[in-house]
This record gives sequence, structure tokens and C-alpha cells, in this order.
Amino acid sequence: MTLAIAITSDFICPWCLVAHIRLNRAIEQLSSPIAIQRIWYPFELNPDMPIAGMDRKTYRSQKFGSWEHSQLLDAKTIQATLADEIDFRYDLMQVTPNTLNAHRLTWLATGEGKATQMAESILAAYFTQGQNIGEIEILVNLAVEVGIDAGKAKAFLLSTQGIQSVKQLEQQASAQGIHGVPAIRIGKKILSGAQPVEVFVAALQAQINELQVV
Repeated sequence: MTLAIAITSDFICPWCLVAHIRLNRAIEQLSSPIAIQRIWYPFELNPDMPIAGMDRKTYRSQKFGSWEHSQLLDAKTIQATLADEIDFRYDLMQVTPNTLNAHRLTWLATGEGKATQMAESILAAYFTQGQNIGEIEILVNLAVEVGIDAGKAKAFLLSTQGIQSVKQLEQQASAQGIHGVPAIRIGKKILSGAQPVEVFVAALQAQINELQVV
């Protein structure tokens, strides 16, 4: 018996990282062993971002009115997730990246059964190490860490492969009424935002119960 979980997220969304960590903790608490299949769907919060990204201070100052307000929002995120023990390193971030290539790489990793490892690696690289996940060389290094051949990853990222597939998946999410992330679908239930662990546990257990009845 396998429980499929559809995760729609973007790699520059801190709450996507928080939601994933809380989901993992919820899975660990399940009362019955069950195979979990995570299916990753792309979502670009900034689809018009230049491919090279933008200076983070400039971008965030424009978006939120001032750099001081942007830093306050970052601090609030850290404060709200203390129990999640995430080492957010906003101080290391220099660039707000374009995430299309990160989504393409995750799409490629799906074909090798490594999508979750790839997504986790990219999220951690950005939020806990401040790496520019819009840079191809950084993405190649992350691919190697999860067992994808460097040459294959680089050739793929330098091509146009996967772009249309990622865009189609994004359109699919929009057609399903998903207009923000994270959005995690467990069975027929879609949980929006970084829900508490117990909410994920309840949704997972309810779906497991339904599968067992069938």
C-alpha cells in the first residue's frame, strides 16, 4: 500500500521548507508503516525574474518598501519556526534567484527516483547555506550530491529540456486552483501553508484509514 503526497512548492519560499520538515516529522509519527511517495510539482513565485536573478537587497527593498522591513519579515520567519530547528541564513543570501532551472533539475531527478532528495538539497542550499540556486554550477554540484552524474546534469541544464514540461505542470497546478505555496495534497485534501505537524498527522492518518478500507 502506497500513500501518494503531491507537493507544490517553490525553492525561494521559506514556508515550503518548513512545511516539508513538518511533513517529514508527521510521517515519522504514523501509527502504521506505509510506503510514502512524494510527487513534486513546480511553482514559480517570480516567473518573470531575470534568469540571473536579482540582488536580494534591491529586490526585497522594492518588493517590501524597505530593506529594514524585509529584514523584519525574515526575523519573524525565524522566530515563528524556532521549534522546527531550521538554521535560516538570510545573512548569507546575496541573490534572489530565478528558480526555473532548480525546478527543471528536480523534474530530471524525478526520472531517477531522486526528486525528494534533490528538492531537499536545493531548499537547504538556499535557506541554510545562502547559495545562489539559480547558478548552473551550484545546481550541478547539488545534483552530484544526490547521485546524479555531473555531466548529465550540466548538459541538461544547458539545454532547453524539461522547460515545457515544468511549465505544463505549473499550468496544471493553476488549473487545480493552486495559486500559492506550499500546497500539499494528501488524498483529496489540500493543505495550504506550513501547517502544524499534528494537522499533517491527522490528514495522513485519515488517508491511510481510507486506503485500508478499500
